[in-house]
Amino acid sequence: MNPKLILHFNSELLEGPVFDKANNLLYFVSILDNLVYCYNPETKEVLSICLDSPVSCVYILDKKKILASSKDGFFKIDFNTFQKKFAFQIGIGDFVRYNDGIQDSKGRFIIGTMGYPEVRKNAGNVFSYYKGQYKKVIENTTISNGMAFSKDGTILYFIDTPTKKVAKYSYDMETGDVLFDSNVIEFTGEGSPDGMCMDAEGMLWVAEWGGACISRWDPSNGQKIDEQKLPCTNVTSCCFDNYNNLYVTTAKSTSENNIYGGGLFYIELNKQ
Repeated sequence: MNPKLILHFNSELLEGPVFDKANNLLYFVSILDNLVYCYNPETKEVLSICLDSPVSCVYILDKKKILASSKDGFFKIDFNTFQKKFAFQIGIGDFVRYNDGIQDSKGRFIIGTMGYPEVRKNAGNVFSYYKGQYKKVIENTTISNGMAFSKDGTILYFIDTPTKKVAKYSYDMETGDVLFDSNVIEFTGEGSPDGMCMDAEGMLWVAEWGGACISRWDPSNGQKIDEQKLPCTNVTSCCFDNYNNLYVTTAKSTSENNIYGGGLFYIELNKQ
């Protein structure tokens, strides 16, 4: 169960892992290097495409075809041909960039923003984009981060990192609107919640920035169930593969174990 270092890019901010279960491919980004990666766990092949501004979030479209968000807008990327094409932009302002996002079962692209190049309090929002139209669904966030849907899609869990909480929102699948319900998890230790994913049992796995771990929580009662330590301080995000094992991204830090930061880890929770 010990975390295994799969790839080490020495990235300042490796983020946003998303696993394509239909095609057994992992996508992730190096935000400040403007790089989008495609990793094949079977062949160990690593492909990358560079955009012209910081990237943050990947949405799967087809085999080796994705939509990626960058400061300059959303781009369709084809790793079969290494072509990239501008798709659309949202009016987000000059002093913010995109961060984490998720897609709902209807095909809406949901994404949050944060201050850039400097983090600014309440400068961000969460947007929903669908068929050429977009709207704000959560306002006045600071570092918009992890998102996860309940299994039935009626609840959206959301992290605004400085709050050190996971918030629960009711989600209207027909309209894409959200309504705040409550804060269901609160972090009281050194780590602050960053990226997040949900397992097959409906439990939330949260990457802890500054906490050197991935922690598992029950959103129904806010209780911590498990913790997987990593050999680096800043853990940024996570996702599950076809075997219900975790891929975890990390970032560099100024701590003494910085040698492992900025790498991609694999945590084998279930033997293959």
